[in-house]
Amino acid sequence: MFKGDMKYRRENAIKKVWDAIEEHNGQTLLSTGITGDDARVAKAVVDGGIKLLEPNHPAVALAKGHKGITTMGEAEKIRHEITVEEMGDIVEGVRNVVGNEPFITIAIPGVFTELIPVELSDEDFQLMAVKGADGLHTHKSDLSDLEKIVTKAHKYGLTVDAYIAHPDDEHKFGIPAETPEEVAKVAKQMEDIGVDMIGLMTGMSYEGVKAGEIPNVIKERLDALVSTVKVPTLAEGGINVDNYQAFRDTGVDILVVGTAIDDAVKEAAQNMAKKFINI
Repeated sequence: MFKGDMKYRRENAIKKVWDAIEEHNGQTLLSTGITGDDARVAKAVVDGGIKLLEPNHPAVALAKGHKGITTMGEAEKIRHEITVEEMGDIVEGVRNVVGNEPFITIAIPGVFTELIPVELSDEDFQLMAVKGADGLHTHKSDLSDLEKIVTKAHKYGLTVDAYIAHPDDEHKFGIPAETPEEVAKVAKQMEDIGVDMIGLMTGMSYEGVKAGEIPNVIKERLDALVSTVKVPTLAEGGINVDNYQAFRDTGVDILVVGTAIDDAVKEAAQNMAKKFINI
């Protein structure tokens, strides 16, 4: 593989991200869930102004009702059963519909902390690039494993966005870091091994926090992240219409939103169905 060509490809991809952040006044949205795996809904949010998309294998398992699952929690347990080839077809379909401009980062079996061994070959990385992905969305919980993903992804011109998680989180969705100091240390290590975008799992627990606010512990962890690295930063987990404004002052570049949009699409479909039924 030609190193110069793939470096140029990756630089163009990350430019899409910085351009979206600038266009949206310092903070943009990465849309996942149904907006990533359904080309119709992907086009709808792109037409609405979203510049960053994320198809992922758990969401695809849920969209298919694989083995009868109906929740994302169930999907996480069998996400590895979705094939790399299927994810390639999905990103190709979304790319064909939304055009070349939106940034697409894709999660495939093997790039999360999987429940069974999943081997990824060079051909898998190349396939994602050929099918139209700009990057890989990863949730590895071991730094050495993450470095292997970064090396392979960069070889084929793909960016890597990876995450920092709290060690007490229910799912292993990132490199563990408990305190803000540890967040800063891990973030620097991730930047040093070449991670192109670094995110923080903000968790789903907002008990005792007023609507429109986020916990101070999350603010402190985000501050440790954004003040340490120069690459684009992300926040993922529990972000919705009630609290997203509170993230404005954190300095994080990208908010990752999935469930909030999924729920809005389902509610809109239900309401329309009721109108026809009640005719």
